Amino acid sequence: EAEARREAQLVGMRLEEEARETAHVKAKEVLATTIQRLAPDYTVETAVSIVDLPSDDMKGRIIGREGRNIRALEQHTGVDLIVDDTPEAVLISAYDPYRREIARLALGKLIADGRIHPARIEEVVAKVKQEMEQHIKEEGEKACFEVGVHGLHPELVKLVGRMKYRTSYGQNCLQHSKEVAWLAGMMAAEIGVDAKLAKRMGLLHDIGKALTHEQEGSHPELSLQVLSKYGESPQIINAALCGHENVEPETIEAVLTEAADGISAARPGARRDVLESYIKRLAKLEEIAMSYKGVEMCYAIQAGRELRIMTKADQISDLDAHQLAKDISKRIEAEMQYPGHIKVIVIRETRAVEVAK
Repeated sequence: EAEARREAQLVGMRLEEEARETAHVKAKEVLATTIQRLAPDYTVETAVSIVDLPSDDMKGRIIGREGRNIRALEQHTGVDLIVDDTPEAVLISAYDPYRREIARLALGKLIADGRIHPARIEEVVAKVKQEMEQHIKEEGEKACFEVGVHGLHPELVKLVGRMKYRTSYGQNCLQHSKEVAWLAGMMAAEIGVDAKLAKRMGLLHDIGKALTHEQEGSHPELSLQVLSKYGESPQIINAALCGHENVEPETIEAVLTEAADGISAARPGARRDVLESYIKRLAKLEEIAMSYKGVEMCYAIQAGRELRIMTKADQISDLDAHQLAKDISKRIEAEMQYPGHIKVIVIRETRAVEVAK
């Protein structure tokens, strides 16, 4: 009996070893097949957009008398406008792709229209911001259609579209999420599990990144909040938290999503660490300024060497503005590490409007 038991144990161990080997080979096969089937062409995002001009004469009109037009454009969009000797082009520099796109579209409209002055700039930028909301919704719908994910809450569709204007280590978040959805879906189909669920998990796994600039909290926490709020299933929420917060995957589809996430991010040339640390530094600067009462908007420009803060005139007096600049400077010194100096500019604008009848 003891002999038979020992033989049974040996057979069991051999079968287990064979199963492990077979699983390893099968996993490699599945990965190789799916990676070959998905060949996205993609370049790392930069922090600069180029606007073509009809002629070099337009540069003078963009700058305006004593630089008033270029100042108004920079103030309303929060970007750096670089007008140099590049023939028939101006450069828009900003770490936030959303702001950069608003500035690019607004400048294009102003150039086409020909009327360029501070009041018109303010009007066009406000109009472009409204149009961008519709554009973001359309981008979200397009992404869902491309991937084959249906039945998302309209607000989630908008957040998917907003990921087009977010980057992670220089990799576009929407492109990355679509890649993860495609890879997870293909791997699920190869091994015979729910491909639709895997695609949904892939598309929504980084949804919190669409909110990181506006709301406090890490992107896994924000993913948890929005997915719960808009009625996604516990499996989808689990997949979004896998790989973060030490959460273990509860389904095979979640394991595949985590693997697909790793494949998309680890592709050579997909990400850049230096750009991410630069973006985080600029975001931290803006976060510090926005935490003070009476601050309406703030923009970190000149590669983070200048912080412009617009205040609410009814909440902050001229004396308060001086004190605010001093407080923010001290806090930046205490909380951040940076080379050189950072200039903190607090702007308090008072507008008195009356209508002559």
